[in-house]
Amino acid sequence: MKILNVNMSIDPILGGGTAERTVQMSIALAELGHQSILLSLALGINDQRLNELQNVNLVTIPCLIRRIYLPYPEFKKISNLVSSVDIVHLMGHWTILNAIVYFYIRKFKKTYVICPAGALPIFGRSKLIKKLYNLVVGYSIVRNSNAQIVIAKDEISHLENYGLEKVNATWIPNGINSTVLQNKDTSNFRKLYGLGDSPFILYIGRLNPIKGPDLLLEAFCLLKQNFPQYHLIFAGPDEGMLESLKKVTHFNHVENRVHFIGHISGKIKSQALHAATLMVIPSRQEAMSIVVLEAGIVGLPVLLTDQCGMNSLSEIEAGIIVPASTEGIYNGLLKNLDNATILNKLGTNLKSHVHDNYLWSEVVKKFERLYLNILLDSSFTK
Repeated sequence: MKILNVNMSIDPILGGGTAERTVQMSIALAELGHQSILLSLALGINDQRLNELQNVNLVTIPCLIRRIYLPYPEFKKISNLVSSVDIVHLMGHWTILNAIVYFYIRKFKKTYVICPAGALPIFGRSKLIKKLYNLVVGYSIVRNSNAQIVIAKDEISHLENYGLEKVNATWIPNGINSTVLQNKDTSNFRKLYGLGDSPFILYIGRLNPIKGPDLLLEAFCLLKQNFPQYHLIFAGPDEGMLESLKKVTHFNHVENRVHFIGHISGKIKSQALHAATLMVIPSRQEAMSIVVLEAGIVGLPVLLTDQCGMNSLSEIEAGIIVPASTEGIYNGLLKNLDNATILNKLGTNLKSHVHDNYLWSEVVKKFERLYLNILLDSSFTK
């Protein structure tokens, strides 16, 4: 098959989890022998990304206005690309690039699937613009898709809200490679950020309201007397919250115990995961957190909110699930943070669960089966 994967950005900082999913999916499809093409804006693509994608046909479009990710009007390039493939995969939802590709999908009557990755609900700023986007093109992209992919099963209700009468979405979770995150030099990480021997809680993600870093910080401040030995590390790019978070640390006199270290990747990220005592994912809304899988690869226990699409982890004792609130995170930490037996069990169970269910070598086969079924089964045709 000749497959076109479309995502606004594959920059590991700007694109976050959807960027990583799109890159790894494209690589895995190429390894299965398919013609894998990845279309994205030319933002933040470094040598490491290019090396990863050496077996994938990477096609980039310059970005005219970065704030709204407006692509340069290379319509002929996009037209030729869409007309040449068997199937198109659209990642995300609120993107001009997706809208342009969709125009050519309809023009050439191409088969396509969507994976909104939890983006369909209107959340945060620019609500009026998002409503207008849906009226112009967003609803059509969802309703006319040949198939829908969900990363978390609770996304099905999001699709129903877009007017799909019978949602038969395919669940394909995020994946991870077993060979990543093998650098275990925890002493280097501790020295780098002046942690000494102190245990610490780790947050990896954007400093954005939807990710809930403020909820975690507030909970940590409430616990400062209960666990005076603990530090808290926020690893991720600022998306407008850094200054307000720093003010909270100052007000609560925990500046020396809370560290904002920016985006981390490669060996530093691996070292952080191996050195941490607990990973916390305090998201207010998320399809499925890739950092859960990263924690699982190294056996790091996780505490996450019930809005992360992985509530089943509590059923197999592989994660602590709490409400997406300061109180919920506070209670989860208070009950479990100082219990080494529980944390060790959670980390061991999560590691086994990830290795058994979320390696890309197996996850990619779900995409392959779906695409073949769509192309061979006329009942999928719109």
